[in-house]
Amino acid sequence: MFVLGLNAYHGDSSAAILQDGQVIAAVEEERFRRIKHWAGLPTESIKYCLEVAGISYGDLRHIAINLDPKVNHGRRLLHVLRHLPSPKLILARLAKLGKTTSLRDTLNTAFPGQPLHPEAQVHHVEHHLAHLASSYLCSPFEEAVNVSVDGMGDFASAAWGMGRGQDLSVDGRVYFPHSLGIFYSALTQWLGFPHYGDEYKVMGLAPYGQPHFLDQMRQIVRVQPDGTFQLDLRYFRHHREAVPYSWDNGSPEVGTLFTPELEALLGPARKKDEPLEQRHRNIARSIQAMFEEALFALLEQLHPRYRCDALTLSGGCAMNSVANGKVYQRSPFKKLYIQSAAGDAGGAIGSAMVVAQTFPNSKFKIQNSKLAAQIAPSSADPSPAIPNSAAKNSSFIIPNSTLAPLPRHHCRHAYWGPEYTEADFTTLLESEKARLDEAGCHISLHPDAAPLCDAVARAISEGKVIGWFQGRLEWGPRALGNRSILGDPRRADMKDILNAKIKRRESFRPFAPSVLREEVPAWFETDDDVPFMMQVFQLREEKRPQIPAVTHVDGSGRLQTVSADTNPIYHQLISRFHALTGVPMVLNTSFNENEPVVCHPREALECFLRTKMDVLVLGGYLVVR
Repeated sequence: MFVLGLNAYHGDSSAAILQDGQVIAAVEEERFRRIKHWAGLPTESIKYCLEVAGISYGDLRHIAINLDPKVNHGRRLLHVLRHLPSPKLILARLAKLGKTTSLRDTLNTAFPGQPLHPEAQVHHVEHHLAHLASSYLCSPFEEAVNVSVDGMGDFASAAWGMGRGQDLSVDGRVYFPHSLGIFYSALTQWLGFPHYGDEYKVMGLAPYGQPHFLDQMRQIVRVQPDGTFQLDLRYFRHHREAVPYSWDNGSPEVGTLFTPELEALLGPARKKDEPLEQRHRNIARSIQAMFEEALFALLEQLHPRYRCDALTLSGGCAMNSVANGKVYQRSPFKKLYIQSAAGDAGGAIGSAMVVAQTFPNSKFKIQNSKLAAQIAPSSADPSPAIPNSAAKNSSFIIPNSTLAPLPRHHCRHAYWGPEYTEADFTTLLESEKARLDEAGCHISLHPDAAPLCDAVARAISEGKVIGWFQGRLEWGPRALGNRSILGDPRRADMKDILNAKIKRRESFRPFAPSVLREEVPAWFETDDDVPFMMQVFQLREEKRPQIPAVTHVDGSGRLQTVSADTNPIYHQLISRFHALTGVPMVLNTSFNENEPVVCHPREALECFLRTKMDVLVLGGYLVVR
């Protein structure tokens, strides 16, 4: 049985397909459309997933989407009565509601000539339930506390519950308009980073400052005694006004989220092209500190409720790798799993997993415990606390079957996207021979991995910049050794070389180390499996001078652990570099130049030719400039 999962009409639109509960393909639409964070209906991703499954659109019987317009109606009505939003905002929300509820017709229009079978069902899965399922059902844990935190989805910005075996509970939520994600996005805009997804720039800038503005941040976000959080709504527009959002067929755009009151509190907002001053760095650090304070307050409350040491995180805020790296130090949790597409793209897998587990051969059950989230009022939102109504809002309440359950799918790797053959590489290189000759390139083929890895490891050790293209495309925003640009972490100037030759991005943004899993304890203060580059840990102080290119200003590194069983050729390459240099890691950044990560080998070749990259590896082919 196949289930197609979708994240549609939102940033990072994506599709994933499950066969008998197991992921077989997943990809973001941006990789095909070549527009960052592309939003809309992910038709190209759907086509790819169907191709991998070997079925046609008309063969589908189950489609899941990570939006359910029918949930949280009581909360929506209460908000309208409290805040009297503008008619324009109400109309905008109704327009999006109509688009999602007519998904079947929209899909049939996108795939003419092969309409869905009359028995096919389109399942709407609550946004945060999809997030929670995407983390817990992909994790290695038989028991875990599951937390989802993001901007907003289905009128909630956070949710949490417990996973035990095949059971998943949704026990509490933080509702619109209060949102840690919107706090971080609004302050990202104030700092002069206006584009959708620019929050990671604030995270990269923060170590260069001090949290001198934390008192002001505590006026903006108010942590409640029960571990939840509220915004002082004087500083935000999203709850009253029709903030412009563009989610259809292109790059997502978000209008200004903050009010003049925020500028009165922090000073004039920085314009995009104005220089970054120390004050801006200090505010970035304060934003990150406030985010962490609120997140860890919630985790501190959840651990004693459930008395479980394992945690999964999901939602866009789970992409904050700096905060993730402090979970063990600042919360009681001792084990952590975050899937590679923790943000909204991951909802495609999560919604599909919820639906797949409802089939008759499954013991999966979504339940709601008696735990209730109490959202306490703040001075900016003086309405009474209202108990969580999760039991009424769950889209799926599934009786426990006596039949054998579907196996859960522990996602140990993220390689679910398109792959290409040596024949594809041969055809491409032959067709571009004239251009390659003109660029002074030498091409050689290495059918065996060992000589290829030897040659590439040697080139990295000589300071060359490598474009590395292997296997299936990564699922999620991180390049994890299949669509990567690689460099020597020992070179203090490698960061500047990469920014000058290829990336052309802000100088404060760090590069990450890909480290042999077995060598992590010798180089990092924290030992853990981090296959998806989702946690920032402190490097051991004595090791930092050896790898300046991947050591951030605060002594940290955004770790990716590489295992021989999940990516053997990448592990072999790093092992050869280790043998040459004594350093068991390479610098890894995404294979792109101000564009989505390359998907097709032609895109890799074009990026190689228009930049100053030294070597391109396409499968077994070595192209040396």
